[in-house]
Amino acid sequence: MELGIYTFAELTPDPATGRTISPSARLRNLVEEMELADQVGLDVFGVGEHHRPDFAVSAPAVVLAAGAERTKRIRLTSAVSVISSDDPVRVFQDYATLDLLSEGRAEIMAGRGSFIESFPLFGYDLRDYDELFEEKLGLLLALREVEHVTWSGRHRPPLDGLGVYPRPVQDPLPVWVAVGGAPESAARAGFLGLPMALAIIGGLPERFVPFAQIHREAARRAGHEPAPALSINSHGFVAETSQAAADAAFPPYLHQMGKIGRERGWLPPTRQDFDAGRTLRGALFVGSPAEVTEKILFQHELFGHQRFLLQLSVGTMPHREMLRAIELFGTEVAPAVRAALAEPAMSAAPGA
Repeated sequence: MELGIYTFAELTPDPATGRTISPSARLRNLVEEMELADQVGLDVFGVGEHHRPDFAVSAPAVVLAAGAERTKRIRLTSAVSVISSDDPVRVFQDYATLDLLSEGRAEIMAGRGSFIESFPLFGYDLRDYDELFEEKLGLLLALREVEHVTWSGRHRPPLDGLGVYPRPVQDPLPVWVAVGGAPESAARAGFLGLPMALAIIGGLPERFVPFAQIHREAARRAGHEPAPALSINSHGFVAETSQAAADAAFPPYLHQMGKIGRERGWLPPTRQDFDAGRTLRGALFVGSPAEVTEKILFQHELFGHQRFLLQLSVGTMPHREMLRAIELFGTEVAPAVRAALAEPAMSAAPGA
C-alpha cells in the first residue's frame, strides 16, 4: 500500500494564541513538510486547491513545483484540482511541467471541489455543475492521450488538431478522480478505468464500501483489467500518545469544521463526536502510531485499497507539531502497515 499525506494549507487562528500565520510563512512551512515527508519515506504528498481566505493555496501545481526541487522520490499530486472551473488545457500543461521538473512524479487528482467560490470567480454557472465536470474531465483525458487534440464541447472553445505542450515524462500522466458522496462519480471513474480517491471524513467507514464495489464493477464491465486503484483519504493526526494527538488536533478541528458547519447549516462538532470518530470504526485517524496503524489495517480489510492519504491538518497546527506528526507517520506507521500487509505474501512464498 502507498501511504501519504495531503493538506489544504489552512490559514486559521492558532487556538492557543489567537494569531493566524501569514500566507507566506504557511507556504514556506508547507514546502518543508513536503521535504520531510520525502525524507521519512512516505509515498505521496497532495496539496488542495481553494479560493478562500482561510486556505493558502489556489495554485497547487506551483506549490508542488517548489516541493519538487526539495524532494527526490515522493509522488506529488493535487488534492484536488477543481477541474470543473478550470481550463483542462492549462491544468494539463501545469502538471506536465511539474512532471518534467520532478522527473516523473506528478499526478492530477481531479474533483468537483468541496466549495463553490471558484465557479463565479472564473465565470461558470453552478447550474452546470455536473456537466462541467464530465465535459472537462473528458477533455483532460483526451489531452493526455494525444499530442494534437481535436475536441469540442459546450463550455470551452473547440480544439482543432492543436498541439498541447509540454508533454510529460509519464505516458500517460496519472489522473485520479476524487469522489465524496456520489455513487455516480464512483461508477464514472470505474467506467473510464481511472483510479478513485474516496474521501471518508465522517460516519462509519463501512457505509462507503459500496462505493469501492461500484467502482470495481464499473471497471470490470468496461473491460478494465486489473481494476484501477483505490485510495482512501481521511482526516487525522499522529502524536506519541492517543491523548496527546487528540488534545492537539481537536481545537483547530473544532474551529475549522465549526466555521464550515455554520456556513452550511451543520452543528459544530463536539469533543464527544470527535472522540467517537477516533474509535476503530470511526472516520478520524487521530491517535498514537499504533492506533493509526491498526485503523489503516482495519479499513484495508474493508476496502482492499492500494493507497491511503492522511489529511494531517484540518485547521492550522503549530509547525513543529506537524513535522513531528509527519515523522511519526513515516517512520512508525508506514513501516508497520507495510510489514503487516506483506506478511501473508511472505508466508505463502515458500510453498508457492
